[in-house]
Amino acid sequence: MADPFAWDESLLHRYDTLGPRYTSYPTAASFSDDFGTLAYQDTLARSNANGRPLSLYVHLPFCRKGCHYCACHKVSTKSTRVVEPYLSRLDREMVLIKPHLDTRREVAQLHWGGGTPTFLGLDQMSDLFDRLDARFGLSSARERDYAIEIDPREADVFTLRHLQALGFNRLSLGVQDLDPRVQRAVNRVQPRILTEVLLDEADRLGFRSLNIDLIYGLPLQTRDSFAATLEQVIAMAPARLSIFNYVHMPERFAAQHRIRAEDLPSQEEKLAILRATLAMLTEAGYVHIGMEHFARASDSLVIAQREGTLQYNLQGYSSHARCDQVGLGVSAISCIDDVYAQNHTRLADYEAALDNSCLPTARGIRLTFDDRVRRHAIERLVCDMALDLDALSETFGIDAPRYLADSLARLESLQRDGLVSIESNRVVAKPIGRLLIRHIAMAFDARLPPQPGGHYSRIA
Repeated sequence: MADPFAWDESLLHRYDTLGPRYTSYPTAASFSDDFGTLAYQDTLARSNANGRPLSLYVHLPFCRKGCHYCACHKVSTKSTRVVEPYLSRLDREMVLIKPHLDTRREVAQLHWGGGTPTFLGLDQMSDLFDRLDARFGLSSARERDYAIEIDPREADVFTLRHLQALGFNRLSLGVQDLDPRVQRAVNRVQPRILTEVLLDEADRLGFRSLNIDLIYGLPLQTRDSFAATLEQVIAMAPARLSIFNYVHMPERFAAQHRIRAEDLPSQEEKLAILRATLAMLTEAGYVHIGMEHFARASDSLVIAQREGTLQYNLQGYSSHARCDQVGLGVSAISCIDDVYAQNHTRLADYEAALDNSCLPTARGIRLTFDDRVRRHAIERLVCDMALDLDALSETFGIDAPRYLADSLARLESLQRDGLVSIESNRVVAKPIGRLLIRHIAMAFDARLPPQPGGHYSRIA
């Protein structure tokens, strides 16, 4: 079949630099310690005027066994005794937030991430869900998006039935790779049957959307081994797939020191894995949305992208209209109107703040007008694979081609290389440019250092 991405290995090598994932703009590297609790409280109160729906993110950091590749904020422990004190502090955080929010606002989205949310027992899940409902008033509307990340090693069919009864309607299953050798190399042994049983039960229960997470670039992976994993996953028929590029940064993430550098696939092998992945998923009927995400043509994300209403936020792509996101738990990030705020990333600091009846806000940033223009431009690029400069002009009352002249100038070399086209005041990612959309977005990032380093991952 024809190559829908116009694969060009030399271009992918040339543009395989370090860069942000743009789940926020400005990125977390620009957050300031000068932004604290009082600023966050003021932000929460001001947000009531616009009346936007709320999106609640709850970070549950505990894992029974740490995976060597993991770059998440997590706490590895076999003891479940840590859960109750953490849930109590989560509730204290909710109590401190509630006076500043109009809780009549609909909670349109809820996401439990980690860590391993299914580390919690069923009673603890009920307790947390009930506390969220008591503090914020959760929704029963059919259109709600209530998602949870699941480790198939820490869940069974009874877990799924319980989650559905609580009100969750979307699931994301962490799989990463089905090859036993790769699983042993990353300390995540997870037989395929565990995933298959959960997917079958979730489908029977009528969960609206099922996502599987995979990672390419892990130790001992080859093009053929990952193709075998992908073939099995395609047979499971999830509605969505997230296929992340492994980022080996042991200087930042201590667990990655346990991965032998010589076991990692070469960059040539990683690109071969990526190319085979794109071909197999396209053949299987999946649409490449962008930024490592795929979905079936009938999925709400694909429909939203086609209609120009797709959103991209701290949790990835969303078909919902923009919400104010309130982050709860250690390391959680909130995005409310023109503000990002992050909680303490060390569990001890998070606990200490709440034990002193203070919100655990550690840092954040209030966006300038320029930040808001560029955030909007970057979001439209990663969602639409295009940027309408006339629409941007109308939204912000500016002459966008003149205002963003520096960014458009930076795109000239990308245009010569065939990554983008610029005509009739539209910037459009060409097929190979869709794979390098982060690089295109970087042209609009006024805060990016000349040589992006340690905070960022490789683009290809």
